[in-house]
Amino acid sequence: MSIPDEIWQQAQMLRATIELHNYRYYALDAPTIPDAEYDKMFRELQALEQRYSQLVTPDSPTQRIGVAPLKEFPKIFHRTPMLSLGNAFTAEEVEAFDRRVRQTLGVESVEYAVEPKFDGLAVNLRYEKGVFVGGATRGDGYIGEDVTLNLRTVKSIPLHLHAGLSPDKPPALLEVRGEVLMLKVDFEKLNRQQLARNEREFINPRNAAAGSLRQLDPGITATRRLSFFAYGVGASEGGYVPGDKQSRVIDYLASLRFPVARECKVVSDAAALLKYHRDIQGVREHLPYDIDGTVYKVNDLVQQGKLGFVSRAPRFAVAHKFPAQEVVTELLGIDIQVGRTGTLTPVARLRPVFVGGATVTNATLHNEDEIRRKEVMIGDSVIVRRAGDVIPEIVAVNKEKRPREAKPFVMPGSCPVCGARAVRLLGETVTRCTGGLFCPAQRKQAVLHFASRRAMNIDGVGDKLVEQMVDNAIIRTPADLYKLGVTALANLGRMAEKSAGNVINAIEKSKSTTLARFIYGLGIRNVGETTAKELARYFGNLDRLMLADADGLQQVPDIGPVVAESIVDFFAERHNLEVVEQLRASGVRWEESAGIQQARASPDQTTISEVGKLSGKIFVLTGTLPNLSREDAKEKIELGGGKVVGSVSKKTHYVVAGADPGSKYDKAAELGITILDEAGLVQLLQDSQADLHPISRNS
Repeated sequence: MSIPDEIWQQAQMLRATIELHNYRYYALDAPTIPDAEYDKMFRELQALEQRYSQLVTPDSPTQRIGVAPLKEFPKIFHRTPMLSLGNAFTAEEVEAFDRRVRQTLGVESVEYAVEPKFDGLAVNLRYEKGVFVGGATRGDGYIGEDVTLNLRTVKSIPLHLHAGLSPDKPPALLEVRGEVLMLKVDFEKLNRQQLARNEREFINPRNAAAGSLRQLDPGITATRRLSFFAYGVGASEGGYVPGDKQSRVIDYLASLRFPVARECKVVSDAAALLKYHRDIQGVREHLPYDIDGTVYKVNDLVQQGKLGFVSRAPRFAVAHKFPAQEVVTELLGIDIQVGRTGTLTPVARLRPVFVGGATVTNATLHNEDEIRRKEVMIGDSVIVRRAGDVIPEIVAVNKEKRPREAKPFVMPGSCPVCGARAVRLLGETVTRCTGGLFCPAQRKQAVLHFASRRAMNIDGVGDKLVEQMVDNAIIRTPADLYKLGVTALANLGRMAEKSAGNVINAIEKSKSTTLARFIYGLGIRNVGETTAKELARYFGNLDRLMLADADGLQQVPDIGPVVAESIVDFFAERHNLEVVEQLRASGVRWEESAGIQQARASPDQTTISEVGKLSGKIFVLTGTLPNLSREDAKEKIELGGGKVVGSVSKKTHYVVAGADPGSKYDKAAELGITILDEAGLVQLLQDSQADLHPISRNS
């Protein structure tokens, strides 16, 4: 079968490109394309060679495993080749692998050893009579780089073998195969150090591990915290080494005190392989190290021998890769997104690309400094990463493909939504709109936040409704919610009269709230739910909070100068004070008290710990209360100075019990702990406040 010229040229181009990226990835540790794009080119070349067998040559990338080692490192010949694994990307390919294995072995079912696929650097460790004598990288699969001195700095690699499962002496020779990698926490620490030294950050943990292991100066490697995980055995002589099951090899390596993946399992049939893959993918983000798939190996070592190898990979194993999490696409433009607190965030507008199981059209660029650091320009070819539900981000730029017409990004001097001045405050990395509550972008988010469950808890006021109300100029501030009528809401799309009535009822119900919820609902920058509770507890009164200066605010536990300044700035804005007064005038109310600030000033109340009967008291909530939700009860107790915990012990002071209280009630009765119903709790709270000053109700 003759081969068309264009096919020859395409194959030559693919080979040259793949070899170039092999060199960048394995030899230079400086990849310029993500794995997904490399895999796509490799599979394209494989398909051509399968169609035209004359294209297959000994020097084709499909007939080799890696690349030659760097000249700076001595060469080490592997006694048994370190083969790469073939890849599967779909369920159908996994099922085909299982079918081929069963057909070749002539059996109905096969047992597989399964494990996560580490995203690191494969190495071979050599032990003689139980002593570590050398180690090498995979290299081209037959010749690797001698990185013994660097491997000695990896603390998870034993320098002497533990006795393990064998009653005999260690083997005269034992080669242990595994992966050198960098844990996520160590990678983040390394990049923080790189930034502090104004040095280049690493793209990912794999890149960092490879660059660290292959340093010519072992002293540098020693400063980088690398880890090692074992997954197999190469050559061995003498002594005891399991020869029956891959799973027993893993147990054997663990007994020698090598780290192994805890997620290793033994399963049967393709359905179990696919379930394992799904399960690992589900916990991928919570693993301490990066993985890019799962590995399936025939568990029976005798069966492995029967299946043998192809030129590049074993027939008894396959790597099932996850959907690509890094891909290359074009940066079409940079838009500005305005957040609830006025933050102007640059967002990359991308040529649509499939990554991490979803089509991505936008990616975060974080802030102006990040754009400068990554040298991002509009028109660039960029590497986009997406992990699970994490917002996609641009991790690097391929400067080699930068077009001449590429443009630098300039942060706008005004808000793109309302036109107000945009400023970057001293000590901050972000630029903010000064438009406050009159900025439509902030208006929507401000109303949404105000109505959210942990703030005013207005059921039915969600994204779509708020968007319609703001866009139709029905509301401008949170205070306008309390001016709404059924007719105005019912005229909105998808809002029937009954639904509108339910929303109005929820708004009316929200008028009775707590000071902490109200403070949190205002959306003051840097004031979260916990800080709002501390402010309510300390001041006890909204007017005292609004009049407080920065020094006074810093008397509140855990409030520093940044948070204090945010609060002062918020209440210094006339339009914010107007909204607060409108909310009060609409009937929004809460219980107020003297607060810790006033108690401190009182001659008979000198310390925070002495404020109120509930200070330092421990409560446990159990069962369903008739009127208060568990969250509301907890909030009231905490505002009174008490602490809510999850279990009953001798240290518990009160158990608040509702319907169907369960075992906590029984244990409280057994220990003689005071048990309160909802009415008893409310009375206790009122008595505690009355000891300080009479409770007043804001109106």
